[in-house]
Amino acid sequence: MTHRRDFLKHAGLLTLGSMLPFKSIFAASPLTVGAIYVGARGDYGYNQAEAAAANVVKKLPNVKVVEEENVPETIAVQKSMEAMIEQDGATLIFATSFGYFDPHVLKIAAKYPKVRFAHCGGLWKQGNPPNIVSYFGYIDECQYLNGVVAGHMSKSKKLGFVAAKPIPQVLRNINAFTLGAQSVDPSITTHVIFTGDWSMPVKEAEATNSLIDQGCDVLTCHVDSPKVVIETAEKRGAMSCGYHASQAALAPKGYLTGAEWDWATPFRLIVANAQAGKPQPNILRGGLKEGFVKMSPYGTKVTPEAKSNADAVKAKMMAGQFVIFKGPVKDNKGGVAIADGVSHVQTDYVLESMNYLVAGVVGQI
Repeated sequence: MTHRRDFLKHAGLLTLGSMLPFKSIFAASPLTVGAIYVGARGDYGYNQAEAAAANVVKKLPNVKVVEEENVPETIAVQKSMEAMIEQDGATLIFATSFGYFDPHVLKIAAKYPKVRFAHCGGLWKQGNPPNIVSYFGYIDECQYLNGVVAGHMSKSKKLGFVAAKPIPQVLRNINAFTLGAQSVDPSITTHVIFTGDWSMPVKEAEATNSLIDQGCDVLTCHVDSPKVVIETAEKRGAMSCGYHASQAALAPKGYLTGAEWDWATPFRLIVANAQAGKPQPNILRGGLKEGFVKMSPYGTKVTPEAKSNADAVKAKMMAGQFVIFKGPVKDNKGGVAIADGVSHVQTDYVLESMNYLVAGVVGQI
């Protein structure tokens, strides 16, 4: 069978910008939806969270889903998207990895103006093809709650964070995690190691071991698959907070809680708009309140005090009464990151271009 990526070789809710005047082609049934993943669907992390939402979509009436995993952030994804459109008749493509956006989704969306493209994490702007919706979630809310729990549970007052790349979404999570922990104890520090890419299992294991050797007793991460970090921490007797999906099964002793995506919420909305031929937003965002993100259940080690504190903060977030990034906040170089009296609510786009680490983070961009 010809590989999807090789097919073309042989065949040839926030809204920005304009709303799309899509025609009734999108109301045709069944709707064929394509989903493309940069890694394996069962990675205990980023790709698994996206695939779980695709599984929900598969159960919707008059929807057919075609999927491809392990597609790199190269021209390969362009070939995959085109094959899904030309071979499978897909009129909605979920391109789920950050690096797919520029130039790949931008190029293919311009080539196929009647196909809808949903991209995770990119920031659509005026001048980009109007048939793109950029969806993402305020998972820094969950990372802040991770930090609150970690702050209560840490004995060394040193937390560890294994990160892939210093892009704004990653920095936002590191900073939120740190601020959450510092809300419990201002002396807490977060030690960060960047591996350089989304999936680097050997480097992730080395980074985790290095952080534990430095005295970090609670570990978390922002890599595609937290599996290595969580399992390594468990083997070393350290505690952990998960990311993307639940890794509780990998660390029955040390797993405290975790920040999870609930992509079924935006997936259902985007699919419903496509089926009805309705305009789609170019920017779609949401947090705990909107059901875009959720917390893993508490592990057995978590104390009643930690649960109570985190639950109280979560309740304020759900009510829209909590601001994570509120001045004064200094960066870890001694400068002013957020001035006194300035508050950045989740919808402030300045947060999506974050380029600093807050005071208390040990590490460099």
